[in-house]
Amino acid sequence: MAVTLFWTPLLVVLLAGLGDTEAQQTTLYPLVGRVFVHTLDHETFLSLPEHVAVPPAVRITYHAHLQGHPDLPRWLRYTQRSPHHPGFLYGSATPEDRGRQVIEVTAYNRDSFDTTRQRLVLEIVDSEGPLLPYQAEFLVRSHDVEEVLPSAPASRFLSALGGLWEPGELQLLNITSALDRGGRVPLPIEGRKEGVYIKVGSASPFSTCLKMVASPDSHARCAQGQPPLLSCYDTLAPHFRVDWCNVTLVDKSVPEPADEMPTPGDGILEHDPFFCPPTEAPDRDFLVDALVTLLVPLLVALLLTLLLAYVMCCRREGRLKRDLATSDIQMVHHCTIHGNTEELRQMAANREVPRPLSTLPMFNVRTGERLPPRVDSAQVPLILDQH
Repeated sequence: MAVTLFWTPLLVVLLAGLGDTEAQQTTLYPLVGRVFVHTLDHETFLSLPEHVAVPPAVRITYHAHLQGHPDLPRWLRYTQRSPHHPGFLYGSATPEDRGRQVIEVTAYNRDSFDTTRQRLVLEIVDSEGPLLPYQAEFLVRSHDVEEVLPSAPASRFLSALGGLWEPGELQLLNITSALDRGGRVPLPIEGRKEGVYIKVGSASPFSTCLKMVASPDSHARCAQGQPPLLSCYDTLAPHFRVDWCNVTLVDKSVPEPADEMPTPGDGILEHDPFFCPPTEAPDRDFLVDALVTLLVPLLVALLLTLLLAYVMCCRREGRLKRDLATSDIQMVHHCTIHGNTEELRQMAANREVPRPLSTLPMFNVRTGERLPPRVDSAQVPLILDQH
């Protein structure tokens, strides 16, 4: 009960502290080709005293975008596991992104629906120090991307990787979620992680162990479902579970040959003995072809029309021939049926007798009362369609 009374006024202060205030501005200096990580802490967006910590009950989400644009620049990403966890802006700038970029961050308090804005001014400059031509990328399946973005796990990874590399300074170049590289969302089972790609660079050459892991023999073993060749002790285990079948080594110490620029020619093909196009085309008269194309279908259609007219007009037998070919008994039978039908139609149209009593309704089914027929159907012809 005492804990509840303590947190209640503190929450009121938090809800009032996250309001619509003037946007704060912070200047950061990302380096080209180096990983950039900025943490969006709840304390930064809440106006709290120094001795007061943010309680876990506060839920804050963030929305970041490039100033004047609806989304972040292509090199920068945002992630947040839940409203109770901090958010992260991370990525690796390219030489094309060099310059000044302004990121606007809006924090939403999901309890009071207050908002606070912050403006991050990114001054992207070239990195100082030696070049890092030897670069390696590892797939860590035991972590999510937000678990390696803080400085402590990243430093622990570099320290553990130092046992597999030649002595030299290792630096983080990029961190990418496995979901952004085509990975699948894991099942909600304890211990299953999304995975994260960590790219590391160094001025020292690759060790023999790393070269063996990335060799064609190791890739062939991985294709058969076997573990790759690893000639040294895995210093990253057990804190980091690395998929050694997804290790990529890039050596930029040897410059790639420049692509040869095509030399523009005069537009005339060289002489080829196997291709001899005709230089002159003889004149042709297409009159005969046109007459054949038009007259042959017309003649065929005319013949078919004459044949159809002969069959329909010149081959008629006539009614007299048909009656002569019919027997007298069949003709009498036909005439008798026809005459009786006409007589019945006349009698049905001219009858004036009332309907028989047997056809009248005796009583109403619902009330039980005797009701006369509403319509005398005796006046209605028996055959309506032929009346």
